[in-house]
Parts: sequence; C-alpha cells; structure tokens
Amino acid sequence: MNMPTTGISKFLDKLIRPIFDKHARSTTIIDGVDLIHRLEAYTTNAHLIPKTYLCTFAITDLYTMLPQEESLDILIEFLLQYGYQKVQNIPIDIIRKLALIVIKENVFVYEKKFYRQVIGGAMGSAFTLTLAYIFMWKWEKQLVHRLKVSNEIYGRYVDDIFFTSNDSLESIDQMLDEANNFHPNIKLVRQIGRSVPFLDVLIENRNGTLTTAVYHKEAAEPYVVPFGSDHPDHVFRNTVDTAITRAVRYSTTLSQFEEEIRQMKLMFLYNGYSPRHIYRRLTTLFSKYLSKYFILPMFNNSDDFDYLRHQLLTASTATAYDKVTRISTTNQNHDKNTQNHIQQPTKNNELITRKRLIIH
Repeated sequence: MNMPTTGISKFLDKLIRPIFDKHARSTTIIDGVDLIHRLEAYTTNAHLIPKTYLCTFAITDLYTMLPQEESLDILIEFLLQYGYQKVQNIPIDIIRKLALIVIKENVFVYEKKFYRQVIGGAMGSAFTLTLAYIFMWKWEKQLVHRLKVSNEIYGRYVDDIFFTSNDSLESIDQMLDEANNFHPNIKLVRQIGRSVPFLDVLIENRNGTLTTAVYHKEAAEPYVVPFGSDHPDHVFRNTVDTAITRAVRYSTTLSQFEEEIRQMKLMFLYNGYSPRHIYRRLTTLFSKYLSKYFILPMFNNSDDFDYLRHQLLTASTATAYDKVTRISTTNQNHDKNTQNHIQQPTKNNELITRKRLIIH
C-alpha cells in the first residue's frame, strides 16, 4: 500500500504497537497453540465441566466501521492509563495529531469524483490495525472483567474472540446481546456450543474432557506449494514439517493425530510430493524428540505421542513468548530513561482530550 500517509502510518505502528502488545498480552491469542495452552490450564484448574460452553464471536467490518474521532480519544486514554505522556520523547498530543492524519486523510477516486473516508480506516494501513486493537481494548473491558472474575478464558485474535462460560445459555446470550449494544458501529456474529472452531483449532468439550484437533474449513481446497514448482528445497521441507508439527500439537489423542496424518498424506500426494519425501520428514521430526531406537514414522503407544506433543507444545510456547517479549523489549528499552520522567496527569498538567469516550 503506497499512499501519502503510509510513512506516518508505519512510524506510528512501530511506536505504539509494542506498547499494546505488552499491556494486552493476557487478552491476546497469538495462535492456535497459545489457545490450546490456555484451554489446558483451564482444564487443569478444574474449570472445565460437562456444562461448560465454548463460545466464539466475530466483529463484523471492524476496520471499515471504526469511529475515527472516538478511536483517537481511546488511543490517548490507553496511553495515559499505562503512564505514557510521551513515547520515545514524542508527546501524546503530537501522536494524536499524527494518528488523525493517518485515519482521516484517506481519499479515493471513483467515476472521476474524489471521496474521503469518514468512517473507519484504510485497509492495509499499518496503523489502522493497531488503532483497531486499541479501540477493541476499550470495547472489551466490561466483558473481560465479567469473565475473568469467573475464572473463564477470554482471548482475542484480531477481530475474532473466544471465551468459555459455565453460565446458562440464556445468560451467555444476554451477555452477548448487551455486548452487541456497547457501540452502534460494533456488531457481533456468535457461535456457542460444546464444540466450536477457532482459528485452525477444533475445540470440543466431551462431557468435561477437553479435546482439540486441526480444523479444516469445508470450503478449504487441498492445495499447498506444488512439489514440482520452482522453489528451493527448504520450502518443500518446511511445508511438510509445518503440517506434521501442527497435527502433533493440535491433536489431543493418538487416533486424532493418525487421522490428520492420513489426510495430510493424501493432500501432499495430490500436490506431487513423493511418499518417500513425506516418510523422511516424519522420521526426521520424530527421531529428533524420541528415542534413538525410534526408526519408523509411527508410534508404538500413546505415551510416545503424548511425550512428543508435550515437547512440541513447550517449544512453541517458548518461541511465541520470546518473540512477543523481544519485540516489546527492543522498542521499549529506548523509553526506559524517559519513563522515569513521565508525568502522571495532574490538575495543572492535564492533556485535554475529547469527552466523547463512549464505548472494539
């Protein structure tokens, strides 16, 4: 995306996004593995019971329906709440002015007429996504608090939300109806049950027992990078390795894993991968974590599979956490010296923000 505001948008995204990632980590789902870890902790703490509902909802048209002035107000509210009156020596009133340019100076031509976007932000603009996240931070506060005090899971991936509830179906519907009225621009599409998909994970509550598996959309086509295409060898290796690793991490049981691997093999064979290549990738992955006597790409018992799954889930968590932490730390280290000089809002030193802080 190349627009006059692109440079400012990228600058603000690099400036503000690490702050958001740092302070919203507890309500942000990084990927499917992160969700599985939360579900397993929820189960270990005996919160998952036979009547537990699994719930998802999506925000419709978040980026194009983002209220512009209100989003900027919430941006300032977010920064002030976490003690920022400057970010890397840039005052937050200047940040607001820059953000205003990014969100409001979006024009396009249609049938020889100029149009300006007055609601939402430009799709593809780096800072629009971060601003939408911060707007959702404000919108979801009440819902997060209600679920957290009940020891439920609440997590958001962009504009998709997952949560658990031990309330009645009527209570959940009422809560989501109320959430649907938090803001006129924000509307929800919900799914509630004992089995729901979220991202690429199929989650099921089987009478109080958690099971997860790889979720495939009905409309999904069985295509990956064709083996005969003009790509380096590592691309083909990584494509197979990623599918195998996901199958291990997402499958709760050995039988689920074996079924996923059968489907995976068919997909790769369809795309020109040889049985030998698939076999080699399975053997390489399994022998890395299992006994040196492990030769064939199959499991002797469920214990071997459970051990491998534990190893891969642990490795994934460390990698994901380190990535988020590293990005945040790198961007925030520059602020450490200035943070000591941050002034909290006082009567004599108070930024004037717009009062219309209604409430993702």
